[in-house]
Amino acid sequence: MTDIELADAIESVRDQLVEAATRATGKAVAFEVGDIEMEFTIELRKEVKGGTKVKAWVVEAGADASRTRGETHRVSFTLKPRNPTTNGPWFVGNEDAGDTSDFGAGQTR
Repeated sequence: MTDIELADAIESVRDQLVEAATRATGKAVAFEVGDIEMEFTIELRKEVKGGTKVKAWVVEAGADASRTRGETHRVSFTLKPRNPTTNGPWFVGNEDAGDTSDFGAGQTR
């Protein structure tokens, strides 16, 4: 089993949104990113290395069946992406106005 920290799982979602925005550069259509609902089964572990702290680790799907009750917890939350510059909604795409004048151009039936 590969351990994945909850923070790393959330960071991965953030990185994928940035990657989607990068790929959308030059495209005529933009999408507003709405609320992102996330749900995980986590295991809380106390680590003693470098000082005691508790970390949440994402448990692989199906792995919790072999664990005893009480070791894993279900957490769900909603992330609302915001543009850090404008504090408005976050968009995947560019700011140029799009049109449909070339939609279907070159297609034959």
